[in-house]
This record gives sequence, structure tokens and C-alpha cells, in this order.
Amino acid sequence: MTDALHDLVDLRERTRAFAAARDWEQYHTPKNLAMALSVEVAELAEHFQWLPTGRVGELAQGQQEAIRQELADVLLYLVQIADKLDVDLHAAALDKIQLNAVKYPAPKA
Repeated sequence: MTDALHDLVDLRERTRAFAAARDWEQYHTPKNLAMALSVEVAELAEHFQWLPTGRVGELAQGQQEAIRQELADVLLYLVQIADKLDVDLHAAALDKIQLNAVKYPAPKA
């Protein structure tokens, strides 16, 4: 198992255990998780909303940690949705990179 795949499996197992310990599985349908994911993505985007370019130098002090937390929320919800839908995120990402390489060939970029 590659490190990236191992890391995703580890996150999946940890999110399963976290939800099970709180009896939250009943609420973790793909629909509910997708809605929660969209909220977290919006919270992430909010940090960049009024910045001229959104480059790192424009972030206020402390914003990077807040962004780090939002990125973690996005990732964890994404892992949970993939788990519920039996999607191998690592394989899906690799497939998507290959599809994008065909769709957007480097010489034409």
C-alpha cells in the first residue's frame, strides 16, 4: 500500500470510529455529508472572498491556521462521502489526473 493510500485509509478508519463513538452514522448519508462538505468549502472560500488575488501574503495573521482547519474539515467530509459511496479516492484522483492530461495536453497549455 502506498503512503498516500495508507493515509486515506487511516483517515477513513478514524472518521468511522469518531462517528461510531458518537452514534452519528445515522446522520452520515451521502446527501448530508455532501451538504456539510459544501458548507465547509464555503467557509474556506470566505477567507479569500475580498482579497485582491488571494495569495498567501494577503492573508491576515492567524488566517493560515483557520484555513488549515477548514481544509481539514473539507478533507474529512470528502473521505466520509467516499467511504459511504465505496469510492477509492486515491484511485479516483489518479484516474482524474490521467483524464485531465488527455483533455489538457501540456504542449497546448
